[in-house]
Amino acid sequence: MPIDRDKALGASLGSGEGSYEPDDVILYHLGIGAGFDATDAAELEYTYEKNLKVLPSFAVVAGSSFSSRALRSAEGGGGRGGGMLKVEGLDFNPAMLLHGEQEIELHRPLPVSASFKTEGRIADIFDKGKAALVVIENTASDEEGPLFSSRMSAFIRGEGGFGGPSGPKVGNEPPEREPDGVVERATLRQQALLYRLCGDKNPLHADPKFAEMGGFDTPIIHGLCSYGVACKAVVDDALGGDVTRVQSYAARFRGVAFPGETYRTSWWRDDGRIVLEVKSIERGAPIISNAAITLRD
Repeated sequence: MPIDRDKALGASLGSGEGSYEPDDVILYHLGIGAGFDATDAAELEYTYEKNLKVLPSFAVVAGSSFSSRALRSAEGGGGRGGGMLKVEGLDFNPAMLLHGEQEIELHRPLPVSASFKTEGRIADIFDKGKAALVVIENTASDEEGPLFSSRMSAFIRGEGGFGGPSGPKVGNEPPEREPDGVVERATLRQQALLYRLCGDKNPLHADPKFAEMGGFDTPIIHGLCSYGVACKAVVDDALGGDVTRVQSYAARFRGVAFPGETYRTSWWRDDGRIVLEVKSIERGAPIISNAAITLRD
């Protein structure tokens, strides 16, 4: 049965509650490679409760991960707030779903601990011809008001052709000049095993036999782990480690990464934002593209 945009658009994914503590923040930072120099003062701000700060990309796992929860729900794994498979007008094979893009917006800098309520909805649906692109939006609010929002784009292969709009063109292209900065950072062989403790237990990132079924010779790193690695590289190199400068961060997942690879993150300053891309040094293959961090005034 094809996707019915009129029925599904704006549908509620339910409400819930979330919270996190400093240990959750530190675990996430370790999961994306922080602490590679364990005694460096700047790295300790990510990995030690004294003077702890919160990387903006932590929003994707805060309170057990909006984005991972949406993916698990779509794959039939349940999760608070309902799921895409329960939405009238979204009838699809969950095995055909890929996490295509991710965006977060911070309504204010993230505190080191928080309790909040969440609301989710189907924000948009686009017809990509051979696939459908479903945009899932979740907003977290605490006693002071909105804290952060997360927008995940689910790329559902084989579900296009339903007659909906094609959506905006892909943006955030790098300027045609040399980057203003390049950061190279090696991942650990156990990087995916560390990151999965942040909430995404998909066996694709741990089980060699499951990875082989998915067409990979070895388990791959989570896309949202790469998303965080890139965020930290830019915050540290371009912003001097000032996490409060980030207002929003959007990225497109272009390819997979494997534990033990070295990421090369290139970044460009561009009219109040920083455009970035990530490649694997070993394979010369893209990992993240069409990405940008918007800065606070």
